[in-house]
Amino acid sequence: MKLFDTLSSTLREFKPIEKNKVKMYICGMTVQDVPHAGHLRTFTSFDILRRYLEYKGYEVIYVQNFTDIDDKIINKSRELNVDWRKLAYKYESEYIKYAKMMNFKDVEFYPKATLHIQEIIEIIQVLINKGFAYISNGNVWFDVEKFERYGKLSKKSLDELISGYRIEPDPSKKKPYDFALWKAYKEGEPYWYSPFSKGRPGWHIECSAMSITHLGKTIDIHGGAEDLIFPHHENEIAQSEAFTGQVFSNFWIHTGFLTIGGEKMSKSTGLFFSAKDLLEHYEPNVIRLFFLKAHYRSPLEFSNELLEDAKNSWHRIKNFLLEFKEEGKIYNALLNEFELAMDENLNTPKTLAIIFEYINLAYKNPQIANDIAFTIRMILNVLGFNLDFEIKNNKLEELINLIVEVRQDLRKQRNFEISDKIRNRLKEIGIILEDTKEGTKWKII
Repeated sequence: MKLFDTLSSTLREFKPIEKNKVKMYICGMTVQDVPHAGHLRTFTSFDILRRYLEYKGYEVIYVQNFTDIDDKIINKSRELNVDWRKLAYKYESEYIKYAKMMNFKDVEFYPKATLHIQEIIEIIQVLINKGFAYISNGNVWFDVEKFERYGKLSKKSLDELISGYRIEPDPSKKKPYDFALWKAYKEGEPYWYSPFSKGRPGWHIECSAMSITHLGKTIDIHGGAEDLIFPHHENEIAQSEAFTGQVFSNFWIHTGFLTIGGEKMSKSTGLFFSAKDLLEHYEPNVIRLFFLKAHYRSPLEFSNELLEDAKNSWHRIKNFLLEFKEEGKIYNALLNEFELAMDENLNTPKTLAIIFEYINLAYKNPQIANDIAFTIRMILNVLGFNLDFEIKNNKLEELINLIVEVRQDLRKQRNFEISDKIRNRLKEIGIILEDTKEGTKWKII
């Protein structure tokens, strides 16, 4: 299995640190606003990665945090005149609700930054003691020049960082590119006590502390959306490796943007479509298939036209599975092609193309259709699709068969008025009854 590693900019064979265990840390939401479709795309990608690793036989320990204190949350709480804790809790709860609707597997843990203040303080103190950080006016800054490998993830030199990126200005810094580990208290802001000052943690140190606390000093996979490469993940590497003296993560995996009109979907720009609105218009399986039609590293344009196309594609898969539902066995050629596609950096567009190719094959060769359908069910489970519709359809069949049986009894009793009423009412809701010599047959239109 090969995955694209942002740090080395290469497709590398995936080998975990421990033989049968994978430790993954995925940067989760900053909970100052509602979850949006871009979040769903990113976390669908990592849900599929986790599921495929488990399919390959690994035990996956998956941690996804909530950033529940930072500048954005404080500013939004002031704007809305709502306590920052209530604001964070509201959007954490919303995300978890939509994660369940999207059929994301339960994570090992959802750590919150505010529950790791002690660990954050301890890491900062070690960085100060080692000379990687300094205190100035109650703030603690990471001294970027002390970490020789800074820029290795984003492939930027310090000169390029100064000229090409927005740098947070502060007179207490030695250099403009130094970043905050601890921010001194300002009037009206939340705060915690520390040896440095009364204040709160910087954004980047929060994730380092949560990852190290729950997964250890070196992990297998660290990931998030591609806009986190710089500065967030670059800074995480610097402070974590300066603290431990070890490699922070063996693989860095980043998802492409969900775009609207070519622009990144983002809460900061207000250019986004909420998860709530999306899930009200489309079922989760359709949304998942829409995301899988593009490779996880590629940008994906958000549009009703493409979502409708995904809806039609899902209905084709769904109808095929409902048509061929007899017990089958694994169709090895299909399973092998699926694994080859997914082993090559989770090539989901190719996987979907393979599924439709075999659906076409099944219709041409009914003798192997149930085996193909059985194998497609296996694949869809690995890809995180919810197949409860088959169970619901079986219950519907039982109900319709019962109604047909009651109607037949009424016909035997020559009670044609009520039996015709049943037939007409079923027709109104799309269920057609046909009385033949062999008995009553039905179909859904």
